[in-house]
Amino acid sequence: MSNLIINRRRFLMGSAAAGSGLLLSGCDQFDFLGQRDNGVRNVIEQANVLTYKAQRALIGDQTLAREYSASEIRQGQKPNGSTEPSTPEYMFLRQQNFAPYKLKVTGMVDREIEFSLGELRNMPARSQITRHDCVEGWSCIAKWTGTPLGPVLDQAGVKPGARFCVYHCFDNIQRTLSGDIFYYESSDLIDAYHPQTILAYGLNDQVLPVANGAPVRLRIERALGYKQPKYLHTIQLVDDLTPFGLGKGGYWPDNGYDWYGGI
Repeated sequence: MSNLIINRRRFLMGSAAAGSGLLLSGCDQFDFLGQRDNGVRNVIEQANVLTYKAQRALIGDQTLAREYSASEIRQGQKPNGSTEPSTPEYMFLRQQNFAPYKLKVTGMVDREIEFSLGELRNMPARSQITRHDCVEGWSCIAKWTGTPLGPVLDQAGVKPGARFCVYHCFDNIQRTLSGDIFYYESSDLIDAYHPQTILAYGLNDQVLPVANGAPVRLRIERALGYKQPKYLHTIQLVDDLTPFGLGKGGYWPDNGYDWYGGI
């Protein structure tokens, strides 16, 4: 079983990197990825659903991502994507060393709650040394420290009908004439409650840097990097992803990437 998982991981990484290169190159023949009613894109999306179901069946809900020794940390965690959100709210929090920061849990919960950064740091913590795999084709081993997400959700009381967590961020990843587009992502509750899914506030035994997502970023260790949003401020429990963004469950899925992003 372990060989099957490793081989599948390598296949997905190679496929994702190749697809990403084509998207980022702007090749006209791949414009269909941005056309929501294109038949080829619809076929790919159905394949993604099959991949999601197959991985759930093969690997299991609680299987852990590989963890490494401290000696295998060879460099700092490479920042990617946005590295410095420019919204007034985020800039104010940064100037205050994130003292006023609140992480909110909303949506389909028994009680909407919020936590300061200090409260998150005072909760039982988990540290893990894992490999970050980027869809661009690079990897980096780092130590992450944070609060497991599952117990945080339990404090809010997830309602039975909830199926997904939507993760809202300060990250104004795209600026348009009509306003900023903010990064968001989502996961099912299986990944949200996975023991290695944490609200990370520490990186390599230091406070999480701004370039890597301060004050809090999500770590879903069995997923590609774009599924691990930085600058997180709200977790919303929902039963449907279509009302958000373009309805595909995340900024990059809205732009043609696989929603699941599992490895």
